Amino acid sequence: MTERKFTGTDSYIATDDLKMAMNAAVTLERPILIKGEPGTGKTQLAIEVAKSLGKPLFEWHIKSTTKAQQGLYDYDAVARLRDSQLGDDRVHDIGNYIVRGKIWDAFANEEQPILLIDEIDKADIEFPNDLLQELDRMEFFVYETKELVKARNRPIVIITSNNEKELPDAFLRRCFFHYIKFPDRETMQQIVSVHYPKLKQNLLAEALNAFYKVRDVRGLKKKPSTSELLDWIKLLVAEDIPPEALRPGDARKAIPPLYGALLKNEQDVHLFEQLVFLDRRSNQ
Repeated sequence: MTERKFTGTDSYIATDDLKMAMNAAVTLERPILIKGEPGTGKTQLAIEVAKSLGKPLFEWHIKSTTKAQQGLYDYDAVARLRDSQLGDDRVHDIGNYIVRGKIWDAFANEEQPILLIDEIDKADIEFPNDLLQELDRMEFFVYETKELVKARNRPIVIITSNNEKELPDAFLRRCFFHYIKFPDRETMQQIVSVHYPKLKQNLLAEALNAFYKVRDVRGLKKKPSTSELLDWIKLLVAEDIPPEALRPGDARKAIPPLYGALLKNEQDVHLFEQLVFLDRRSNQ
């Protein structure tokens, strides 16, 4: 039986490069490391791959305090101590106090799952290295119960990173890498059309013009992302903002209407106002 390939979904516009990278990682049986700006659909990719291939999805969202061990299992020693003080019979079976992590859940699944390890760069620098052997061999040992847990079916592992910190070389060697470039105008138009199929083309054109103009401003602390564009367009439609309101006009109205969906700090708002005002003065 031929393995199904990821070809994108009706709700997710995947470039040919991304589809090729995803399928290459599956063929090589290696984790795929996805990098890109926040808001470019890295996390959503795992959801869409699971939908496209008809596979179950296990999501492990990493925080700054997350430890690699938690992805495998946790031993709840406090609960066992409490039960021993209460004379609970459960205390005689240490397995009652082993809490499975997302990796164990994925390993135990009866069909091949998708395992998402989301925003791995948020954790401690040693976090990726602490998972090397487990993701390589697709097994780990539970010391409390003397049990070796092996993956029933090798998961398709998707790892995302926002580039907040460098990842160890040993970890990178074991991954297939893909960087999601920020969508060009044509791709972005397709993305918006998926979410707002009834959007008027003149409003879409003016919104994209204004959006990319904001992104092109040098020195922005945070450039607006795809998800922020979608939020902004939703507001433009809800408030019935006409397309002409998005075109360059009075310098005192340098920033687009409802800009709070696009610009997320006062420095960027001030910078954008200054640059646009200076540009217009030079053209007078």
